[in-house]
Amino acid sequence: MRKVDVLIIGQGPAGLSAAIYTARAGMKTMVLGCAPKVAGDYDIDNYFGFDETISGRELIERGTRQAQRFGTEVLCDRVLGVHLGEQGRYHVRSEQDEYEAWAVILSTGVARVRPGIENLHDYEGKGVSYCVSCDGFFFRQKQVMVLGEGNFAANQALELLHYTPKVHVCTQGKALDMGAEFLDKLREAGIPVSERKIARLEGEDGLSAVRYEDGGHDAVDGLFIAMGQAGTSDFAVSLGLVMRKQFIEVDEQQRTNIPGIFAAGDCVGRFLQISVAVGEGALAARSAIEHVKKVRPKE
Repeated sequence: MRKVDVLIIGQGPAGLSAAIYTARAGMKTMVLGCAPKVAGDYDIDNYFGFDETISGRELIERGTRQAQRFGTEVLCDRVLGVHLGEQGRYHVRSEQDEYEAWAVILSTGVARVRPGIENLHDYEGKGVSYCVSCDGFFFRQKQVMVLGEGNFAANQALELLHYTPKVHVCTQGKALDMGAEFLDKLREAGIPVSERKIARLEGEDGLSAVRYEDGGHDAVDGLFIAMGQAGTSDFAVSLGLVMRKQFIEVDEQQRTNIPGIFAAGDCVGRFLQISVAVGEGALAARSAIEHVKKVRPKE
C-alpha cells in the first residue's frame, strides 16, 4: 500500500496543472492515468502563451515534465476503484498497485462505453447497476453477471464474490482484454467468462434473464456494467458524488459534496477547453492542499 498526500486521477491538462500546484506546496503527489485524448497529434492554436502551433501530445509531455520537476510521480496506470478508507484516507486500487491518499482529484473526462442493449434503460435500478460497492449487498447469494472485457470488469467480478459465489463475466461480444493476473484470479475463483453479446434484457418486475443475439438466454438477477475502463461516472457512483447528468457537481473551488474529493476539467462539464481545465486544476489543487493540511496528522 503506497501512501501519498494527493492522488490525481487523469493525466490531462487539469490533472497535471493540479499536480504542479500540490507538488510545489510540498505535498507528496501521484498522478495516475495514461495518455488522454488531448495527447493526440492534432494542432492547438488557441492556448495562451504559444505564438506557434503546438500539438496536444507535446503540450501534455511538457506538462508532465513540469509536474515531475517539482516531485510529482506520474504513472501510466489505470484506476479501478476509489473508496473511503480508514482515518479519513481514500483507498485507491489500480491495475498495478494500491494507494492511500488524504485527498483525491478527479480529472478523468466523461467517456463511458455503452453496452448496446436495446432496453437497458428499462432495467436500470431494477437489476442493472454500475456500482458493485453500492449495490452488491442487494444481490447476496443471487445470480449476477458483469458486463465488460477488461481489467475493470474482472475487478468488479472479484469484488462481487464478497456477496455471492454465483458470478460470471460477459464481454458483450468484445475481445477479451484482461491482464494475465486478472485472468488467473478469475480462473482461481471459478468465474466463467463468455464473449457472447446480449441483445436485450427480460423480466416483468425486474431483471430475471439476459437474451443473447444468438437466441440463447441465461437467468440473471443482477447485471453490473463495467465496460472499458473505470471513469468519472463509476467513481462518482461509488463515492456518492452529486452529479449533473454525466458531469460531477462542484462548487467554485472545485469541491464536490464529499470532503477530500475534488474534480476539474471536462468531467465537471463547464467550457470544455484546455485553458479552462488548467485553471480548474489549479483551483482543485488549492482546495486539496487546504484539506490535507486540516486532516493530515501533524508530524
